[in-house]
Amino acid sequence: MTQTNWEGEYHLLQRRLEDEGIDVSSVEERLKAQRVETPSWGYADSGTRFGVFRQPGAPRNVRQKFEDAAQAHRFTGIAPGVAVHIPWDAGEDWSELAQYATSLGVHIGAVNPNVFQDYEYRFGSLANEKAEVRKKAVAHILECVEIMRTVGSPLLSLWFADGTNFPGQGDIRARKRHFQEGLAEVYAAMDDGQTMLIEYKPFEPAFYHTDIADWGMAYAFCRHLGPRAKVLVDLGHHLPGANIEHIVAFLLDEGRLGGFHFNNRKYADDDLTTGAINPYELFLIYTELVAGERDGIAGDVAYMIDESHTLKNKIAEMIQSLVALQASYAKALIVNRAKLAEARDAQDLIGAEEIYKAAFATDVRPLVWKVRCDLDLPDPADPVRGFRQSGYAEAKAQERGVGGTSGLGA
Repeated sequence: MTQTNWEGEYHLLQRRLEDEGIDVSSVEERLKAQRVETPSWGYADSGTRFGVFRQPGAPRNVRQKFEDAAQAHRFTGIAPGVAVHIPWDAGEDWSELAQYATSLGVHIGAVNPNVFQDYEYRFGSLANEKAEVRKKAVAHILECVEIMRTVGSPLLSLWFADGTNFPGQGDIRARKRHFQEGLAEVYAAMDDGQTMLIEYKPFEPAFYHTDIADWGMAYAFCRHLGPRAKVLVDLGHHLPGANIEHIVAFLLDEGRLGGFHFNNRKYADDDLTTGAINPYELFLIYTELVAGERDGIAGDVAYMIDESHTLKNKIAEMIQSLVALQASYAKALIVNRAKLAEARDAQDLIGAEEIYKAAFATDVRPLVWKVRCDLDLPDPADPVRGFRQSGYAEAKAQERGVGGTSGLGA
């Protein structure tokens, strides 16, 4: 569509929403304030357990990862934060790296320790039967806390591969106690302004039991630790059929929803493009988040992407995910909450569901277009197109060649 057509579509949508009692200007301001971190490892080469698939122009170091992340922010306007993974992103002066990120218009976000790749961790890290292995894992996480202090990051993002593959392999209760002790040591070393995010996963790479297998276990550890320990929800880390929006609402009400790793799944932890498989689920998650914002209990939730862009261009795929998150948030913001409350009070099941379906079916592209225009972005109508036509990918392929570092550290 032309500029004139977009303006016309926007004004039509604006009038319709205002007729329904939606404060469009408030919706636009909240969309402008939306923030989603992208992961440094999401820009590097990745693959499957069968091998790493190299792409032309893939970054060779963390500085180049930040250059690519800056492009995702440039075309969407909502992704200034970049999560880092240690030791995948190690080897830099962290103060200088933080300054370099700022020069690109982005900043260092959550710090993610890696306690799953070293050979010593094959039987676990914090849950390992060997005290020396547990000590090594704690020391590495404490190193990451120091990096947080240096770069000003408020978030320590923890995911553990700990678990067992066979019945009888480990003492499950003893492993739980080891986790409590290790997490408590790290928590005690953190500053008041730093938050520990605890992620969970039902299986993989452990296939008999995982030490932090679901949100309830993560929540239990957080309760033991204190108010600055919260649960991180990864959309792929659930057994089939899990009602993620229910989990989100429960944790919000408990004050323990720390953040998200957004992605999408078809079968298990597929790490697909956000919104690619089940956009309605993503919308329903955002309806709970918007409800929490309205009630003042969702202001400090950290929004992050964690995906494996194995075959697509890394930056274009990241922009696709960010656009999906913008659209889902916009649709959740235009849910007619007044009518929804009336339908719920009347126990009108069909009416309440139709209110959700109407918001989800709304084409919010003109609304998001207006927000991107106000943010003065390069291609407000289509950020993916804008990036693909910018020539950046071709220039970096020429400059960097093939053979960057893997998002898996390889």
